[in-house]
Amino acid sequence: MTRLAASHFPLRHRLFRALWMVTWAVLARWTPAPLHAWRLWLLRLFGAQVGQGARIYGTACIWYPPNLQVDQGAVIGWDTVIYCQAPIHIGRNAIVSQYAHLISGSHDIDRRGLPLILRPIHIGVDAWICAGAMVGPGVTVGDGAVLGARAVAFSDLAAWSVYIGNPAKYLRRREMDDNLPTSPLPYAPPERPAPLLHIPHH
Repeated sequence: MTRLAASHFPLRHRLFRALWMVTWAVLARWTPAPLHAWRLWLLRLFGAQVGQGARIYGTACIWYPPNLQVDQGAVIGWDTVIYCQAPIHIGRNAIVSQYAHLISGSHDIDRRGLPLILRPIHIGVDAWICAGAMVGPGVTVGDGAVLGARAVAFSDLAAWSVYIGNPAKYLRRREMDDNLPTSPLPYAPPERPAPLLHIPHH
């Protein structure tokens, strides 16, 4: 890959990425999870566009910050790979869960020299890329769409729809019921159960 990298990217670009990788490893990768503001500052310093309230974990692997746009409230989880050879845009409140891969670059395997194929990725507002899922070059994930765990998307995902599998297949519509009670704790019952009445023995 060294020969391919040299043929596709100028020396200045490769030196920038080397500086970025060293900076992230030394100043961000090991930092405790709550220090999101510090990591966002580093990303902005290197050219990323990052909205307020975004959360990006230190173990995320971000290839080239100038090609990354993360909107307000979006999340990039731990051990994710954000391979932004082409621009990647993560919409407001979207979630990219742990171990997910967003891959905006590939190679043309049918041509000598394996020339790059670079296509931007767009993750819509309120979308969710679940744990271990992969989004390929040129894919648009519609607003509110869900790509299930370990699923692989190489074509666009419709808004407010759920997809699973490899390759990803449509499963169902995503129904959002704002009237359901919520709990601050995951998997907790939404309401406190009524107390049991004591029935004396006769």
